[in-house]
Amino acid sequence: MQRPKITLSSLDLARLERLLESLPPQQALNHPLQGELSRAEVLEPGQMPADVVTMNSTVRFRLESSGEEHSLTLVYPKDVQGDPQRISVLAPVGSALIGLTVGDEMAWPGPAGQPLRIRILEVLYQPERAGELHR
Repeated sequence: MQRPKITLSSLDLARLERLLESLPPQQALNHPLQGELSRAEVLEPGQMPADVVTMNSTVRFRLESSGEEHSLTLVYPKDVQGDPQRISVLAPVGSALIGLTVGDEMAWPGPAGQPLRIRILEVLYQPERAGELHR
């Protein structure tokens, strides 16, 4: 399956690059998020389409293998704080969600190396859409 295009805000890109730089070098180099950032189309926060998953967005998606639907907020690792409704951008599914658009489908390595296929159903909340351009 071909990877869908992803769109990032310039603010998210800068923060995610800093996050990766804070990891041990070998971990940062091999982290799947690194590849996602390198292929992203970058827009200013005010230009972000309302149906794109950005940092701090709440997204409803389906695991295609099981049909299970989940609604999670995509956050930086420090903001997870044990909340099961939040997912770190460094988690496999978190790295897969960033920059996707409603309707996109993405295959991603899941726990124990089993591939997961997710489909974006809805962006329930997006900071840029809410006018929070510098959050």
